[in-house]
Amino acid sequence: MIHIISIMGQFFLLPECPPMGLETLKIDDFQLHASTIRRYGLGAHRGRLNIQAGLYEDDLYDGAWCAGRDDPLQWFEVDARRLTKFTGVITQGRSSLWSSDWVTSYKVMVSNDSHTWITLKNGSKDLIFSGNREKEIPVRNIFPVPVVARYIRVNPRSWYNSGSICMRVEVLGCPMPDPNNYYHRRNEVITTDDLDFRHHSYKEMRQLMKVVNEMCPNITRIYNIGKSHNGLKLYAIEISDNPGEHEVGEPEFRYTAGSHGNEVLGRELLLLLMQFICLEYLSGNQRIRHLVEETRIHLLPSVNPDGYEKAFEVGSELSGWSLGRWSNDGIDIHHNFPDLNSVLWEAEAKKWIPRKMFNHHVAIPEWYQSRNASVAVETRALIVWMEKMPFVLGGNLQGGELVVTFPYDKTRSLGVTREQTPTPDDHVFRWLAFSYASTHRLMTDANRRVCHREDFAKEDGTINGASWHTAPGSMNDFSYLHTNCFELSMYVGCDKFPHESELPEEWENNRESLLVFMEQVHRGIKGVVRDMQGRGIPNAIISVEGISHDIRTAADGDYWRLLNPGEYRVSARAEGYSLTSKKCEVGYEMGATRCDFTISRTNLSRIKEIMERFNKQPIRLPVRQLQARRSRERRISGRRQKMLINLNGTLGWVFCFVVSCPQA
Repeated sequence: MIHIISIMGQFFLLPECPPMGLETLKIDDFQLHASTIRRYGLGAHRGRLNIQAGLYEDDLYDGAWCAGRDDPLQWFEVDARRLTKFTGVITQGRSSLWSSDWVTSYKVMVSNDSHTWITLKNGSKDLIFSGNREKEIPVRNIFPVPVVARYIRVNPRSWYNSGSICMRVEVLGCPMPDPNNYYHRRNEVITTDDLDFRHHSYKEMRQLMKVVNEMCPNITRIYNIGKSHNGLKLYAIEISDNPGEHEVGEPEFRYTAGSHGNEVLGRELLLLLMQFICLEYLSGNQRIRHLVEETRIHLLPSVNPDGYEKAFEVGSELSGWSLGRWSNDGIDIHHNFPDLNSVLWEAEAKKWIPRKMFNHHVAIPEWYQSRNASVAVETRALIVWMEKMPFVLGGNLQGGELVVTFPYDKTRSLGVTREQTPTPDDHVFRWLAFSYASTHRLMTDANRRVCHREDFAKEDGTINGASWHTAPGSMNDFSYLHTNCFELSMYVGCDKFPHESELPEEWENNRESLLVFMEQVHRGIKGVVRDMQGRGIPNAIISVEGISHDIRTAADGDYWRLLNPGEYRVSARAEGYSLTSKKCEVGYEMGATRCDFTISRTNLSRIKEIMERFNKQPIRLPVRQLQARRSRERRISGRRQKMLINLNGTLGWVFCFVVSCPQA
């Protein structure tokens, strides 16, 4: 028997239930069925909202369920496996660059046994729901009254006249009480953290950050790094035992999120993370206290607030795959950085490194800095921030997949879209990526379903960015080549914009990974480069033998070099100072090995300094002083006398450097 729920016999809309989980993969493939399929790659298992196809037609991973025949007898079915209150359906057309297929109208049927079906009606007539007008923008239809059943079918009645029956679907439904609690135990993940699990508008985000700051004023500071195209401030929160100051020897870490405004899970994870750190610090959690006291943490939850507001206004299920992705002036912020890979690789080909150009801190090309360059204001703000702070490690949270990517993101070979392109620090990057993926609840699960078309679980949930797809001008490559910071991308969920009800589970999926990755900033070596007087030397170059990528010291002379366990020959040098080397050993335990350097001035640098003081001119003494000096020095050897005679000449300054002549 089918239970029809109505309220006082009235015909009006009720608040809909959340998505059942076709998009988030809570609904398994075996729960999806169809009348017919065109081929396996277009089977019922592909009829999930926002699922993405590959560049070409694929036999395994295509972009929708497509019926084997185009007639009104076709259907797409979901087995909820328990009684469920169904409240609505969301549909899309087929994801394809080559085909135009979508359903323009459909009926909905429900059943308790999959044999007897009842069609939803409007009075005595079957309800006909309006479908899609194109293939990407989702269309939601809420039922006039909810219906309780186990099975639900979507029955296409008409479709685009130049296409065929193809659909991507999400069903809105609330599970009915389960007396045996079987499905609750089997499918649901419960969090014990008392956090604000909801989507936040820009204003609400700012208010939440303020609340965290008021709760933990001694370890937090709110600041902004600039403004968006629409003038919204790009707010960041700093978490440290001494907020507002860089402490010598303390590494700086950053998480950013929302460079693609419609990938909102990362944004909410960072808002949850700042709440969690504050509460756990106050409760005395020793792990969190150690992290806060030994690290300067920066969290920037919304790089592209303009794009987010567009997606937020429409809502999680209706924003589609791209609405809000770009900045307000149509720029993909994450791939808007200067292409320094080409600059470096061209210099390597011309053998300019290391004589004419360094293998690190590659300069930004002049054309990129011009006003006419297509550079988003958000990107410029990020670059200034990245240059100002001595970040050591960073992660940018993205969405739509479950994988961690690491540089390089651009292929070295021209015209190649996929190619393994490792950095000199490939082994370090692979460890950093695995530290996040391996502690995520799903990324390395070999039994998990593929999000869209790539099975990243086979690669331990990590991949070199260029071997996935080439991306010139990525934030990751720029960070590595222009600053000291090692940057990776974490794709934290198959669903870019999960429903609010999914946030607690997504937090549980990512919480440990977020913490473990931050802790990796303390892996490798660290130290201070000083001169003979004990003063820190900024911009000193730290080189590791066998790794052709150097880093530089911060303003106080301190540095951090991420390395895997092992023994390394490390060198420190700076302009005007002698090169110094030593062996530094990195252990397996957490905590960077201390490796300080004291370097001395070279004679040449001291000579140059004196030349600078006198505008690069020979030092000339007054005649009387010169005569007196000559008289005193007549007993000196012929060689010294010769130098004295030439004091007013080109080499006079050398003698004065040795014997400290008085100034004119």
